[in-house]
Parts: sequence; structure tokens; C-alpha cells
Amino acid sequence: MPTHPGSCHCGKIAFEADGEFTTAIDCNCSLCRRRGSLLAFVPRADFRLNGAREDLSVYTFNQHRLKHYFCDVCGVAPFSEGIGPDGKEMTAINLRCVPDVDVASLTIRQWDGASH
Repeated sequence: MPTHPGSCHCGKIAFEADGEFTTAIDCNCSLCRRRGSLLAFVPRADFRLNGAREDLSVYTFNQHRLKHYFCDVCGVAPFSEGIGPDGKEMTAINLRCVPDVDVASLTIRQWDGASH
């Protein structure tokens, strides 16, 4: 399984994620719609933060199920963490923050987060 590096715009929040990223979720919730995220979900074990957790700023809303992390320098939100429907820890990666993933080649699945 390939490892993909990613980061916020300024590089303060850097990470690596393992996976074959060929699809992404385009969620229409009030947050994702505004920030333009294309999301891929991976098990927490397949995600590694390259830096200190203290450098992360966090935002939660609605049911507070996901912790949406963003950079307090550049404002970019590269990933979120939460518990998946199966009860396991997962990370939602904003594939727009992973330079070696060609977002134009992704199969995009629409998710009606506004109704959930």
C-alpha cells in the first residue's frame, strides 16, 4: 500500500497516509461545502502526524463526532478524526492536501452530510 505525504499550505501540519486513493467523498455539510474538501477515510493506524499535536487547532460542530483539525497559521484543514460507523477510530483526509494525488482523476461520490 503506498504512503502519501500531505500537509496544510504552510507545512506546519504535515502527515503521511497509507492507501490507494482513487475515490473521494464530496460532502455538502455546512463545513465541507465551504472549505471544498474532497475526503478519503482511512483507519487511524494508516495515518501518521509528522509533528506535535499541540500545533493543531480543532473545530467541532453539530453532533461533535468529528474533530476537524486546521492550521492556525495558514488556515487550511488537512484532516479530521473520529469514530466510524463500525466503531473504529478513523481519519478523514482532505485529498486536496495530498500533492501526489491527482484530484482530477478521482471518482467523486456525493454525500448528503447536510441531512445527517
